[in-house]
Amino acid sequence: MTDMNAAALNRGKVAVLDATLREGEQAPGVCFAPHVKMAICELLDEIGVDIIEAGHPVVSDEIRRGIGVLARRGFRACIGAHARALRHDVEAGVDSGAGFLGIFLCLSPERLRDRGVTLPAALECAAESIALAKERQPGLIVRFTPEDGVRSPLADVVEAARVAVGAGADIISVADTTGSMVPGGDRSLYDWVSRFRERLAGQGSFPRIAVHCHNDRGLALANALDALRAGASIIDASVLGLGERAGIVDLASLLAVLSQDLPGSGSWRLDKLAELYRLVSHYSGVDVPVHFPVMGRNAFSHCAGVHSQAALRDPRHYQSLDPRPFGLRPELILDHMTGRTALQHALERIGVSGIDGELLSLVLERVKETGQKGRVVTLEELRWIIDYEKRSPPGLPARMTRTA
Repeated sequence: MTDMNAAALNRGKVAVLDATLREGEQAPGVCFAPHVKMAICELLDEIGVDIIEAGHPVVSDEIRRGIGVLARRGFRACIGAHARALRHDVEAGVDSGAGFLGIFLCLSPERLRDRGVTLPAALECAAESIALAKERQPGLIVRFTPEDGVRSPLADVVEAARVAVGAGADIISVADTTGSMVPGGDRSLYDWVSRFRERLAGQGSFPRIAVHCHNDRGLALANALDALRAGASIIDASVLGLGERAGIVDLASLLAVLSQDLPGSGSWRLDKLAELYRLVSHYSGVDVPVHFPVMGRNAFSHCAGVHSQAALRDPRHYQSLDPRPFGLRPELILDHMTGRTALQHALERIGVSGIDGELLSLVLERVKETGQKGRVVTLEELRWIIDYEKRSPPGLPARMTRTA
């Protein structure tokens, strides 16, 4: 590896590879224009990811050119390309100017049988591809991925890793390609990675281990952390978890755990995540779910009266994450669950004071009525409600109007 590439990969104890521009574009209907990819990379680089996987060059000339533009941009992050273990794929990856090349090949007996290829022949192909990449660009970081490795015979994957490292691979990626692993069960990624590393060490091989987890069972992040606990040190993720089928590890969720729960893992500009998620959501056409961890609109919102009162005293009563590093703040929601405490807090937020008890009760009633219709009252709407109730004539007709 060149000094620049090595520095990009080793800034933190845990390296994060963002695959939004490669895996993310494998989500149905997602395709980013080249200038949008540049904007996404700018934010990813500011956030502090280590590797930005920018695409598979042989897919199109636009992707190949785009990788070259990004690679020349001078980001701190290392720009990566993707390639099958085929000569023309590897050459395209090297010629793109990327500083990182991920080469993959499926070694499962079923896939090899379907292709009419023996395991020794597949391993020879992998070794030739890696050696070619290193020969063409000696400073290139090369990762080898035995695709669907966790469902392939462990002995075959160990042998493939040994051959790959011997040919010059810097990183071996453990791929849960179908999201089949389950923490704590008989398909634990912690157990798998532990056995894998032990067998490699027994052969005197100590490559850096990456992990690529799909989210088919909703366990991608849990499995990635399991692998980290077992000795993996590079985790693949994407914005919104975009990717094939149910996607992969969500970037914001991963960084939240690494930064707030695993001290010493690394340092990231978390306050840039909200801007990144707005950008990717807009240009991918994929909304950020309101209940999504960290970046969802409701992630730090409190609705029920008991929750709101406790959160005002100390947000930690009903929050395990601190929103401030993400540039966010707790929100008290005004709807049918709202109590006087939350309403008083909202009034303070909009600078309204001196409301008497009767008017406060009328405003609270109106807020609850609105919430019962399935809407949340915004701070702007709260001003309108106050103004209306101040001007509403007292007595039965006004109350009948309010409850109609």
